[in-house]
Order: sequence, then C-alpha cells, then structure tokens
Amino acid sequence: MKQETKCLHSGYVPKNGEPRQMPIYQSTTFKYDSSDAMGRLFDLEDSGYFYTRLQNPSNDMTAAKIADLEGGVAAMLTSSGQAANFFALFNICETGSHIVASSAIYGGTYNLLGVTMKKMGIDVTFVDQNLPEEELAKAFRPNTRAMFGETITNPTVSVLDIEKFARLAHSHGVPLIVDNTFATPVNCQPIKWGADIVTHSTTKYMDGHGVSVGGAIVDSGNFDWLKYADKYPGLTTPDDSYHGIVYAEKFGKLGYITKATSQLMRDLGSIQSPQNAFYVMNGLESLHVRMERHCKNALEIARFLKANDKVAWVDYPDLEDDKYHALAEKYLPNGSCGVLSFAVKGGRDCAVKFMDSLKLCDIETHVADAKTCILHPASHTHRQMTDEQLIEAGVAPDLIRLSVGLENVDDLIADISQALDKI
Repeated sequence: MKQETKCLHSGYVPKNGEPRQMPIYQSTTFKYDSSDAMGRLFDLEDSGYFYTRLQNPSNDMTAAKIADLEGGVAAMLTSSGQAANFFALFNICETGSHIVASSAIYGGTYNLLGVTMKKMGIDVTFVDQNLPEEELAKAFRPNTRAMFGETITNPTVSVLDIEKFARLAHSHGVPLIVDNTFATPVNCQPIKWGADIVTHSTTKYMDGHGVSVGGAIVDSGNFDWLKYADKYPGLTTPDDSYHGIVYAEKFGKLGYITKATSQLMRDLGSIQSPQNAFYVMNGLESLHVRMERHCKNALEIARFLKANDKVAWVDYPDLEDDKYHALAEKYLPNGSCGVLSFAVKGGRDCAVKFMDSLKLCDIETHVADAKTCILHPASHTHRQMTDEQLIEAGVAPDLIRLSVGLENVDDLIADISQALDKI
C-alpha cells in the first residue's frame, strides 16, 4: 500500500461484524482462565495483555500503523515525545555510555541529554550537524552507544543529512536514532536512508489537533545488536528480571522494542493512555492530506515574509534559495513541514511587538497542529539555555518560530501583514 492508504488502513483491520473504527480498550487489566496462562505472559513465553502499563490493544494497533508508515518492524507508544527519546536512548545506554547528538535539536531534548542523562552517568557530545564527516568522526569515543539527530530541527528547520549521519554511526558500530516529528513518515522515512530507530512526538502532526500528548519509537530491525554484543549487554546478555532471557537472541528483530516494553515501560511507566492512542489513530487517517496543506501554506507565507522589508531573514527548506534546499529535495521531495523560522528587524523588542499584535496566529508553546501558532524560542521553549548554548544550537535571540496551520492562507498573510505594520 502507498502511504496515503496506510494512513487509513494500517494497524487495525476489523473482522466481520467488528467496529469500523479502532475500539478504545479502556481497561487496566485483562482476565485469564488459568494461572498458567497468565504466568506464561509474565515469562514472555506468550504474547498477550495483562496490564495496560506494559501493553494495551489500542496502543499496539496505533503503534503498528506508525511502524508500517515508517517501514519498521515494530513500534511502541509512550506518554510523550520526550519519553520516546529518553526510552529510545536509555534502552541501549547505561552509566558510562556516551552519545553523539546534533546540537540543533529541540531545546527540551538538548536538556534531556545534556543535563538529566548526564546526572545518570551518560555523557553527550553535541556536534554541528553540517560539519564534514571527518570532523564529526572526532566526536566518537570507544564508549559511544548511539548517534542522534532530527530530520527537521526544532526550531531552526535545518535538514539533517541522514545518510551522512548513518554512515558515521555505522562505521563506529552504533545505531542512528532520528526524531522524525516535523517531517512525519508522509514526507520522509529515515529508515530508508539508513536510520536504525525513529522517534516521534505524536503530540504534533500525527495527532494534528492539539488534543493528546504522546510519543512513539519505531525500530527498523536492521541494527545487528549481537554483532556488537559487548556494547549492548542489555540486549545481548541474560536479563535476570525475566529468567535470563537474552532479548536479541529470543526475539530477533523484535528484541529492541520487546526490551523497551517489558523492561523500561515496566519500571518507568511512561505509558500512553488508550484514549490518547485513539486520538492519534484518528489523526493519522488524515495525516497525508494535512501535511500537503501545511507545506503549501507555509511556502506561500515564507515567500511573503521573504519579500517584506520589515523581515530580517527567513529559514524554510522549501524555499529555493534556502541553505538546506538541496537536502530537502533529496529527503523531502514532497515538502518539508508547516514550520518555518524568521526574524523581524529591530531585535527582540520588535519581535515581541509583532507577536503581541497578531490576532489570528496564537502565541502558544505548541507546534505542528491544525491551527497556526507562533512563539519566540529564546523566551519560551529554549529559555533554559544560555546565550552560548542558543548560539551553538543555531537559535538566534530574534528567531520566531511560526507553525503554519490549515487556515486559508490569505487570512494568515493578512494577519501577519497587519502585525508587521505595527512595528
């Protein structure tokens, strides 16, 4: 099936007389007729459901659709995109491990790696993703366990050279993890370009309507954990908490997601609720239609801003003169996303005046949903970062992030125009 058809039909296939829409399995627990039947589930000898903290049918069907869209072998849902990125990395890292990550990633993820995971004894080296391979290779260490980047960075809308990162990661015997939130699998499938694990904040375009917080992890099944057994003991040595199971041996290509579900979700409990999984499942049905409109609207607005003499600069990879346009044409030929960044002349004060003068575009933390929203990262999402860290991440103090929605583009341009007239 093509992506558009998968959006509608993957994950849940009703049988004769069953509900047309995926049911919400709003239950904490599941009944069994014998003690042995439930015992086999706890031993990971049988597949099934016994407690929603680990697995739930609604969650699994939604995850299956996302896995199919990304071209992966398995997926799991989490309570948020932050939880997805943490689980994806912590599933293969432990005290003493090291991560190489792009410095241009979302501020919350930057803080997760650079502050919180450091407290756990996991070190990180942030790199300029645009450096040549020979320079980036210097960041790797013997204890490096993963490389991380975003397909389209938040908020700088830089495009990651996925193949370059994949070559680097694999030449050092580690997997590449790519956050594909902004592009979505409709516009890019990082696994096709060499990524091993893909993460999402389903809160964004996958839900698309600002009603549910969630995350997802998709495993390609391509990374050979047993080949690098000494680096990944969690997957390649017996797990005493599950009677000595070796995940990579017992479950093969499903080992990574099985471990993340049965071990991390069991112990940390960052679960997606079945109700939110239902919202995401519904959102995915229109993802292919919405992304086309988001990109079309964003490109028109980017061109309008580019031509306005009160605008200092505009970054949007679909613009032909954008520095990331060539990479966008390679990885995102059908369009990038609905998010762009720009700055008005006059610095931070003028940026605030402009934003406060908007009437249709909402100032809010959210991004990538049906309604247009805007924010100033240095004052909001990235305010925990120092000026030096902001510059390293490519987030200028005057940068404004605009997430273009599905409204009539003429109405959006009229609102932006009247706000620009106020400065």
